[in-house]
Amino acid sequence: MAYGGPSSPTASAFAREPYPARTRHAYALTLSCDDEPGLVAAVTGTLARHGGNILEAQQFDDLDSGRFFMRVLFELGQGAGVQDLIRDFPQTVAARHMHWRIRARSERRRVMILASAQNHCLADLLYRYRVGEMNMEVVGVLSNHPRDALDIPLIGDIPFHHLPIEPGQRDRQEARMMRLIEDAGTELVVLARYMQILSDGFAAQLEGRCINIHHSFLPGFKGARPYHQAYDRGVKMIGATAHYVTADLDEGPIIIQEVEPISHADTPDELVRKGRDIERRVLARAVRHHLDDRILLNGRKTVVF
Repeated sequence: MAYGGPSSPTASAFAREPYPARTRHAYALTLSCDDEPGLVAAVTGTLARHGGNILEAQQFDDLDSGRFFMRVLFELGQGAGVQDLIRDFPQTVAARHMHWRIRARSERRRVMILASAQNHCLADLLYRYRVGEMNMEVVGVLSNHPRDALDIPLIGDIPFHHLPIEPGQRDRQEARMMRLIEDAGTELVVLARYMQILSDGFAAQLEGRCINIHHSFLPGFKGARPYHQAYDRGVKMIGATAHYVTADLDEGPIIIQEVEPISHADTPDELVRKGRDIERRVLARAVRHHLDDRILLNGRKTVVF
C-alpha cells in the first residue's frame, strides 16, 4: 500500500506485467522540500539503515525557488520491512518540512476515465490497460454520452456511467460525478478528451490527481476545431499537451508535450489524424509517469523524472 496518501487497489491478472522482474517489487520514494546541504545523505542513509538497495535515483535543485526534488526506486533486503522504514523516515524529514511518499510498485492505482464522443484516447488507454502496459486498475468509465455512442468493446466489464448534462443541471451532474469518483476510491482521474468545462470547485477537488489532454501545444489554438484553426494559419507543426487540471482552464502544470511537423500539402483531415496520434501518445506517457511516481509538482510547473 502507499504511505502518505490513499491506498492502492488490489492487483488484477493482465497479459503481462508493466515492470521488469527486478523492479516489480521495488518501492518508489518521492520527496520535495527546501534545499539544504545533506539531504541526499540523510535520505540514502536512512534507506541503508533499513537494508534498502537503491536501483534508481534522480534529483533536481530548482535554483529559482530553492526547492529540492528527489525520486528513489529501491528494494528491501530479505527480512527488512517497509513498515519499519515508514516509522523511521519521519525522523529524517521532521526538521525539513518535507513532503514525501513511499509506494509499493507492485500495487496498481485506481483510475477513473472521463470521455466524450471522441473515443481515440479512451480506446488507447483501455488497450494499454488490458494488455498490462499500465500499472493501474480502471475502476470506471464516465461519459456524457451513452455507452453505445462510444463504440469501444474494450470497456467490457468495466463499470460505465452515463451522466448526460441537462440545461441548468451542471452542478447536480458534477456532484454525481464526484460521488462516483470518491465511492470508487479513485486515485487518478483522466480526462480522455472529455469535452466539457469543469467548474472551478470540481477542478479544485481533483487538483494534483486529474490529468487532461489538450489538443494543442499550449499556449496555442484553444476552443473548437483546433486543427482547422492550425490549417487556416498555415502552421508548420502541431502538438498536444498533457497537464494537471486546475481551476484555471488549460493553465494547469504541464507534464508532457509533443509536436509533429506538417506539410503545406496536409489537408485538415490529415491534421486531425496526426493530431489524434499525438494526443494518444502524450496522454499515455503522462498517465504512465503519474502511475510510476515520476511527477512532482513545483508550483505552477512539474518536475518529471
